[in-house]
Amino acid sequence: MIESITTLGAFERLGDDWRSLQSRSASGSPFLTWDWLFTWWKHLSAARRLMILAVRKQGRLTAIAPLAIRPPCVPRLIPFRALELLGTGTVGSDYLDLIVEQGAEEEAIPEIAAHLGTLRMPLELPHVLLDNSSARLLADRLAPQGWRVKFATTNVCPYIALGGLDWPAYVASLGSAHRTNLQRRIHGLERIGPVRLDAVQTEAERREALDRLIALHIARWRPLGGSDAFHVPEMLHFHHELSGLALRDGWLRLMVLRVGQTPVAWFYGFRRGTTFYFYQSAFDPAWSDRSVGLVAMGLAIRSAIEEGAADFDMLHGGERYKHHWARAQRSVGRMDLHPPFLRGRVTSGVAELGRMARAMGRGFLRAPGGEPHA
Repeated sequence: MIESITTLGAFERLGDDWRSLQSRSASGSPFLTWDWLFTWWKHLSAARRLMILAVRKQGRLTAIAPLAIRPPCVPRLIPFRALELLGTGTVGSDYLDLIVEQGAEEEAIPEIAAHLGTLRMPLELPHVLLDNSSARLLADRLAPQGWRVKFATTNVCPYIALGGLDWPAYVASLGSAHRTNLQRRIHGLERIGPVRLDAVQTEAERREALDRLIALHIARWRPLGGSDAFHVPEMLHFHHELSGLALRDGWLRLMVLRVGQTPVAWFYGFRRGTTFYFYQSAFDPAWSDRSVGLVAMGLAIRSAIEEGAADFDMLHGGERYKHHWARAQRSVGRMDLHPPFLRGRVTSGVAELGRMARAMGRGFLRAPGGEPHA
């Protein structure tokens, strides 16, 4: 059976079942956790309406399509609603997807597809893996039923495959110039005082570190036109609540690089399953000539290796500095799925206009990628 979750209370009550399902699925990223998406809904959902589809078999939750109805972006010109994945927008969610219990795909995906057919609304699914995802299985199910399906690669997520590496072996794998610079920068800081990367352990440490990271990030990007990583109060409320939940449950990786007793750089990431995720960073500009951002990244990778992580994921953005550290990358993109009705043909024609209008409304602000590392 399939159930539509349309209220905040019902979404909240789904938390325990959601966590259990995610542990039984291949969708382990932090951006598909109940904590991330419920917190996003409370603070950043704007005028959307909740439309989570939950599939159960004999009472057991086997799949979730975490969707919301987005209102028309320009009601008088483009009066069509669309379904989006929760977490869409400028918060920087990557690897959005359906969450399906492994082995339940052949039953759950057709049930979700059939229900979507009754809703007769297009789906606009950004930040998804175009090949290896449950969203792709859904698209492949809908296409033979007359749905218009479009795929577009929009970004890359560089990552480091850490399996079998220790820290010396990883450093040895880096390009010679980057390896030499990293070692020289670490040794230069060590001449000033002990160098360590400390993970926050308490709520007070978490709040202090995140406040400092946000303040430094905003100050760094202000002269360059601003950043949309922490640009509105709702975004700040989201990150403080989310990081508090992640700290409580053990998957926050908010770290402070110290030289002696002086904090000089901050690293904001997560550890879920076997993957260590880099989300954001900042550094004290007074220390920029000593490349403390570069050192913090290197020591965060060392920390991931020491934890036994299999991957260090640098998330979306093909910035050059990421490729100094990572040799592999995953492609992410968007899927646009339009139903086989006149309405679907019309919405397919205006979907690109809608995306352009939303981009203009955001003022083309900078995406929330990581800090450049001096």
